[in-house]
Formats: sequence, structure tokens, C-alpha cells
Amino acid sequence: MSYLQSFQVFPNIPKQLSFLEELARNFWWSWRLDAVELFRRVDAKLWQESGRNPIAFSTLISQERLEQLAHDDSFLAHQQRVKELFEKEVKAPVDRSVSVFEKENAIAYFSMEFGIHESLPLFAGGLGILAGDHLKGASDLAVPLAGVGILYQNGYFHQYLNQEGWQQEEYIQTNLYHIPVVRAKDPSGNEVQISVPGPDGEIHAMVWKIMVGRIPLYLLDTNIMGNPQNIRDISSNLYSGGLKIRLAQEVLLGIGGIRALKSMGINPAVCHMNEGHCSFSVLERIAQTMLTHNVDLKAAIAIITRSTVFTTHTPVAAGHDEFPVELVRPYLEPFQERLETSVEEILSWGQPNGSGPNGPFSMTVLGLRMAQYCNGVSELHGKVARKMWAHLWPGRPVDEVPISHVTNGVHIPSWISIENSLLFDRYLGPDWYKPTRDTEVTKGIRNIYNVELWRAHELARARLVRNCRNFMIKQYEKRNAPKSMMSEVGNVLDQNVLTIAFARRFAEYKRANLLLKDPDRLEAILNSKKYPVQLIFAGKAHPQNDAGKNLIKNLIQFARRPSVRNKIIFIEDYNIDIARSMYTFIHKIEVGGQA
Repeated sequence: MSYLQSFQVFPNIPKQLSFLEELARNFWWSWRLDAVELFRRVDAKLWQESGRNPIAFSTLISQERLEQLAHDDSFLAHQQRVKELFEKEVKAPVDRSVSVFEKENAIAYFSMEFGIHESLPLFAGGLGILAGDHLKGASDLAVPLAGVGILYQNGYFHQYLNQEGWQQEEYIQTNLYHIPVVRAKDPSGNEVQISVPGPDGEIHAMVWKIMVGRIPLYLLDTNIMGNPQNIRDISSNLYSGGLKIRLAQEVLLGIGGIRALKSMGINPAVCHMNEGHCSFSVLERIAQTMLTHNVDLKAAIAIITRSTVFTTHTPVAAGHDEFPVELVRPYLEPFQERLETSVEEILSWGQPNGSGPNGPFSMTVLGLRMAQYCNGVSELHGKVARKMWAHLWPGRPVDEVPISHVTNGVHIPSWISIENSLLFDRYLGPDWYKPTRDTEVTKGIRNIYNVELWRAHELARARLVRNCRNFMIKQYEKRNAPKSMMSEVGNVLDQNVLTIAFARRFAEYKRANLLLKDPDRLEAILNSKKYPVQLIFAGKAHPQNDAGKNLIKNLIQFARRPSVRNKIIFIEDYNIDIARSMYTFIHKIEVGGQA
């Protein structure tokens, strides 16, 4: 029998360019515009064709081009500038004597998804983008944090629309050779592999590591030879539709994630659970605390709750995972002996008051009960969450329900337009994006001329329009559109018109259909002679949410009206690259905590 084996061929990097290899293996480059420009400068066309992925990009560069760059003084000077910043922000030791954190990896950040860059398909939406921005911000501030997630073989689905405008899904396998993953090691240098008991046998998982600046992101992967196919498929797709696989993913993330950290000698002082998917982590932490510190269950729960943070995101009940007790029970039975209690008692921690022993097991209920610090993601959401979960604290006034809020921000260097970044560098200095109460920064903001701010905005909008035209051309090329239509979509939008972008998940409660309540009025607004407007839509509906898909279909049908077809567009397969194009200006600048 003959076998086929594939090989990945990389060019021979000249010694003068060796830093490019190191840079490509750390996602720090993705939020440093000068580093991105360094890669783009090698070959702008190939950079785009590679999906702005420096590892895939390196396989496309000719040896001749590399040799040219090795003797290009201007390029080498640019590389040296980026290298010095990389060494300062990533490799330089951190002085912990002036920090509230006493040791490395003091915080473990658990999330089902991480949105770091479009070349790393481990995210679906805002929850993942927030998680990715937290890792980047922690790196910039030298916070000792470690991310914990899952390495999905196929990631989240890619979206395309059929001729009727109905969403279609496609899953594409991730090429591990094109992402900067390495096997995680224990303190003895051995590759880490963990296991979790499951109803169909042991779930074995290897652990990978990706560096995001200073921050390690550990990812669990069940696609290994020792597992049967049904267990290998646990880490196949992000947010798998089946309850059984979804539950197994959350067991792997929570219980397996804590076990992976322990195997690597990491004992976090604090665990942050980004939504209820991670809540099983508290069970493993309680068991390890009882064993390590020789305390009983009550004391262990008190310790764990005081060192756990829980963030809830979703203001609708359907967005919170619940599982039938018969599915959850087999995963919890092994904890009876370790926690010295019954499986019924453990199940009750995740069941709402009054639901009874057969009530559904809620991951959010478990997370809220086992975390002393709980928060929503905006002031309004905090208020909604307190009312939504008040039944877990019977007898308390809603205002006293222990769920606070933080106001979600973004990691500004990842999303700011090139034009604004250059403007702020010039007026505010290279560290303008960091939190500060320096009055000199305030003065610098006031020194920026309005005309310069507006010019930067206009340039960013022109680039957005150009990018949207390229996106549309690619969409129609996939459909083998006729030449006349290709020419038309290549001229959509106007760079001198007020542009409004709506890019969100297409779920009913996000109300993407509000603009279509009066389609004739919307058409008149878009075609106004004095104050014209144009609209850009993007976003995905969950594969099983036909109502969300119908929102997209209705929008597409409206956009096909002859009078508006160049003024309202839908960009398929929304991702970080598209989002970065849309986010063309900063809405506010934080100075001393004031907007």
C-alpha cells in the first residue's frame, strides 16, 4: 500500500532577516502598525494573498526577493526599529517589585473563543474579540495572565450567500503549519497531555501554546491518535450544534483547562471565566484546593469563590447554555469522591432555585454561584443582568443582587485606523494609547487641529470604500458573475457620503431589521440629494437560526432595488479584517478616566 505525505516548504531566510521568523511566531505584530508595515513592505500583493498571515506569507516569497531585502539598508533599518520595540514590549523582564502582581501567570483567563487576528480562526463574535483584546491589553500592561481555550480543527464557519440571499455555511480545516503554535511543556520539558473522564471513555487532549505578546494562550486539542473519532471531533468546530458535543467542549475547557495549567506548574491566584462555557473550571479548582490544602468542601468553596471572576455577556435567556441532567451526570460522578459529596449536591449548584433534581443544569447559574465577583459588560447590561438573575438570591432587592458591571472597551492599537494612529503619534507620543492622567497628554489632544482630524477621517473612509469594493468583487467572483455586474460592484459606495456600518451577529434581538420597517422612507434617505447616506452591513447568523438568516435575506432583497444597489451592501464572511476596515475612527479618547 502506498501513502501520500505532504510537506510544507519554507524559504531559506538570510541571517540579516532572521528576526522576521521570530516576529512571525508571536501575534504581537498584529497590533503594531510598524510591524505590519514591515511584512507588507516585503511584498504588498503577496501579503494580501496570504490573508495577512506572516507564516503563510513566508512560503510565497521568492528566495531572490529575500536576498534583495538582506542588502536593503532602508528595510534593515525598519526591521531594527521594530525589533527594538519588540524586545522592549515582549522580551524585556518585568519589574514586579512595583507591581500588585507578585508572580507570573497570576491570572488564568478562560474563554470558549479568542479573537486575536483573522489568521487564527478561534472566534465567532464579540465575546471572542473581547477575550483577544484582553490578552493584548494584558501584554501591553505586563499583567501576568494566561489564556485558556480550545484549538478548533475547523474553527467557526465561513459564510457565503446563495442567489436568493440565504446564508450558507462552510467549514475549512485550519492548517496548523500556518499558525504559530508549539506544544506546551511541563517544568521538566515534557509535552503536556491531559485527560478528562467522559461517558464514552477518557477524553485525552494535547496542549498547544500561542504567544500573544508577553501572554501565553494555551489551547486544548482532542484531535489526537489515541482518541476514537467521536472524541477527536470534540475540538472540531466552535459552537457545535449538538448538545452532547457542546457539553463535552465545555467540560474539556473548564476541567481540562485547570488540569493543563497544573501540569505546567501554573497555579493561578485568580480565574476569570468569560461567560458560562468555562464554569466547570470551578469544580476542578475546588477538588485541587481540597487536596492541596487539606481543607473540607465548605472551606474550598469559600477559597475558590473569592478568587473567581465571572463575566456574563448575553441579555437573553436563549444565550445561556443549559443541559439535561442525564447528560451532565456522567461527567460529575467522578467528583463525588474528590469533593466528598453526592452528585445530586454538585448538580444542584447549577440548577435554579425550585427547579428540582431533574431541572436543567445551567452553566451561567454555576458560574454566578461560584464567583464572588460577577459583572455585566455595560452599565445597562449590569442592570438587566441583576434583574435577570435575581431569583438566585431570593429575598434580596434587585439593586442588591451581586452583579456589577464594567464598560467594555477595545484594545485601541488593534482597531485604530492608520491615519489616526499616525496623527496621535505625532501629537501625543508613542504611548498615547496607554491609560494616563498626564495633563501633558490632555494638552496634546487640544493641540490637534480640527482640519487634521477631519482629514484623517476622510482618508480612513476612502480606504474603507476601497476595501469594500474589493470585498464585493471577491464575493461576485465566487459566483461567476458576468463582467457587467463585476464592473458595477467595483464601483459601489461613494467616499464622500456619510457612511454607516452595521456589523453584528444576525440574531433577532440585535434588531438588524429596524431600518426596513419603512423601506420606502429608507430608500428616500439613501437617495437624498442634499444629505445622502450609504450603508454597509456584515455579520453572520447562527447556522441553526433560520430567523436570523431571514433577516439577512430580507436585507439582500432590499439592497437589490435598482435605486439603492450601489448605496447599501452586505459583506459576506464577517471577520476581524472586515471589522478593522469598518472601524475607521475613534469615538472617544480616555484621559484620566474621562471621555
